[in-house]
Amino acid sequence: MKKVAFICVHNSCRSQIAEALGKHLASDVFESYSAGTETKPQINQDAVRLMKKLYNIDMEQMQCSKTFDKIPTPDIAISMGCDVDCPYIGREFDDNWGLPDPTGQSDEEFERIISLIKNKVIELKSEVQGCSK
Repeated sequence: MKKVAFICVHNSCRSQIAEALGKHLASDVFESYSAGTETKPQINQDAVRLMKKLYNIDMEQMQCSKTFDKIPTPDIAISMGCDVDCPYIGREFDDNWGLPDPTGQSDEEFERIISLIKNKVIELKSEVQGCSK
């Protein structure tokens, strides 16, 4: 099974959401991981709260902020959209989703970003499925 890594600098918000949604929506097609070049003491609490509300997913139960060297070598590496500070992970990214960081924004903005990530994960699942047939 393919391993997909969702990467951003701090591994506390968008990449964590992508890992959770990947596990929730695509675990039959690929394994999901998230990582960053730096870590935060905890996952973004707005992301945690809204993922519980929207999908009944408790990201703090199965996930933590971690650096790229703490996950398996991915088959597919996705940048969440780090602007000028996108981390170098030892290889090129397969895709850059270019998503703005919703940290400090309204719940509506968080939910918009979560919805975009959900749609991207579903698209990726379809692509990976298509390649393995």
